[in-house]
Amino acid sequence: DHGLLVIQLMEKPLGPESLLLRGARLKNTKEIFGVAVYTGMETKMALNYKSKSQKRSAVEKSMNSFLIIYLIILLFEAILSTILKYAWQAEEKWDEPWYNGKTEHERNSSKILRFISDFLAFLVLYNFIIPISLYVTVEMQKFLGSFFIGWDLDLYHKETNQRAQVNTSDLNEELGQVEYVFTDKTGTLTENEMQFRECSINGVKYQEVNGKLTPEGFSEDSPDGNRHSLVRHTPPPPLGILEEELFLKAVCLCHTVQINADQTDGADGPWHANGIASPLEYYASSPDEKALVEAASRVGVVFTGTSGDSMEVKSLGKPERYKLLHVLEFDPNRRRMSVIVESPSGEKLLFTKGAESSILPRSKSGEIDKTRIHVDEFALKGLRTLCIAYRRFTPEEYQEIGKRLHEARTALQQREERLADVFNFIERDLELLGATGVEDKLQEKVQETIEALRLAGIKVWVLTGDKHETAVSVSLSCGHFHRTMNILELVQHKSDSTCAEQLMQLAKRIKEDHVIQHGLVVDGTSLSLALREHEKLFMEVCKNCSAVLCCRMAPLQKAKVVRLLKTSPEKPITLAIGDGANDVSMIQEAHVGIGIMGKEGRQAVRNSDYAIARFKFLSKLLFVHGHFYYIRIATLVQYFFYKVSLQRVLVKFTEKQVNFLPARNLFQI
Repeated sequence: DHGLLVIQLMEKPLGPESLLLRGARLKNTKEIFGVAVYTGMETKMALNYKSKSQKRSAVEKSMNSFLIIYLIILLFEAILSTILKYAWQAEEKWDEPWYNGKTEHERNSSKILRFISDFLAFLVLYNFIIPISLYVTVEMQKFLGSFFIGWDLDLYHKETNQRAQVNTSDLNEELGQVEYVFTDKTGTLTENEMQFRECSINGVKYQEVNGKLTPEGFSEDSPDGNRHSLVRHTPPPPLGILEEELFLKAVCLCHTVQINADQTDGADGPWHANGIASPLEYYASSPDEKALVEAASRVGVVFTGTSGDSMEVKSLGKPERYKLLHVLEFDPNRRRMSVIVESPSGEKLLFTKGAESSILPRSKSGEIDKTRIHVDEFALKGLRTLCIAYRRFTPEEYQEIGKRLHEARTALQQREERLADVFNFIERDLELLGATGVEDKLQEKVQETIEALRLAGIKVWVLTGDKHETAVSVSLSCGHFHRTMNILELVQHKSDSTCAEQLMQLAKRIKEDHVIQHGLVVDGTSLSLALREHEKLFMEVCKNCSAVLCCRMAPLQKAKVVRLLKTSPEKPITLAIGDGANDVSMIQEAHVGIGIMGKEGRQAVRNSDYAIARFKFLSKLLFVHGHFYYIRIATLVQYFFYKVSLQRVLVKFTEKQVNFLPARNLFQI
């Protein structure tokens, strides 16, 4: 898992962060030293890919079952008619009539061959018992009915000019029988557009108003609005940097955001109210980081890019260059990331951002209590929260830190554990600067749609790759979890024993408090442990919960959860809906897969059975189109089976026996 690359006597550590996965694109890098380690079906993309299988609706499966019954009836009638024929012809007076007399060859042939020949003749005679036309009529009805979805203007999204899309017409009636809905979060329930809303700096809450950060309670039009505006047009005091400006610089420096290489600092672009131009277009793997850097640029502290090992920032038009010394990468255990930079004055600074549960306990100074209150207020509003802190190093401290980091990063054994120890040593005694609140805006009418699904008796499971806190916050804001709901958690378990113990406790709590509604939160690691040895107990807990949220899920884990419900003894009809490539396995696994035409490519749409532009369209798709499709197809199938049972099975068979007709079909011309 770990290695070293020696270039000109310099040791460069190699690890998972050096791995370029298939399907990724490397940008802003002129040249690399590379070697292929996994190819073909061994790549992560191939391992997470699930081949598309043919889906059949429950109605079609029922039709096939009934057809088997009619096939048995056909065989029974053919055998019975053959036996009755020989019983009837046992007496000489009931022999074949003159116009149907047998030839000499037929009379001398084997009795077994004659029996088989007569049996096959009756089989052909009664073949109309099998309603072949039923399949043709049903397929035509499905094909023509599928156009109604595309024609429905209520499923048309005007902003993107996208209509609902039907990729298969075989599952129309299945839409009206769904019992479980599995949905992705980002881009499906939300717009996948992070927008900066609020922040807390040095114990004061700020909101962005027309390109300025204004303390809460003040507006730009108030008499004191400009006086209380965070970004000032006066130079900072000579003794150090203002806390507010330092906060914004921390936002602009502690990230992994990239800038389009074609853009230049001198490009013309839009101007904001504070007189600062921000023509730069930012790219980031984390939409949160992108939203924060863009917000800082709007209020006057602009990240203008990197040059070699330096990061350039413009503060109120004044360019500053910070040397990037070390990056302490984000990991889910620490739940924070840090950078160590050298300021223009030569000072060594550590900037850290992360979850409040990770930053606040490590802070020794700053408005800790006020910031904690503000973070809780942000979370109640459904905002994604981050805390920001910093630390100054003396030359001696930095020298020791550099030595420890180099030893840990070049270690071939237990590198991750040693790095974690060094990171913990560095990220301590922090001075808290503040917190941020970023909104991943919910799509329109998501709450109403989830509530409608719940009232229809459909259970909604949210399967997301996001972290625990963010997923719970969005579930609360979109109505998936109610405020009065008892939230149960199965998270951060690393052994079978602790996971089993927690599952038993949850099952006990549900039985004791069976009157109130329960919601379950489970993460990917705990899910793997639960399914390994305690699948039955886990399913019992899930089925007794009104809503389930699975976070930190890998693509194949999403598909595994869907398969788990799909193959349970109750055999419920499942529906999966998502917008990204990581939802493809889940969409293919469910009985009905729906792709959202979002901003993460078209893979989900191409692999889905139906595609819609917004989550809110799901309610009409299920409750109107699905409902009427099921009624139409059920009525049609019942009519055909009624016709077959009454006319063909009963009437025709009785007619043959009563009239003693031979194994010949007479047609009236």
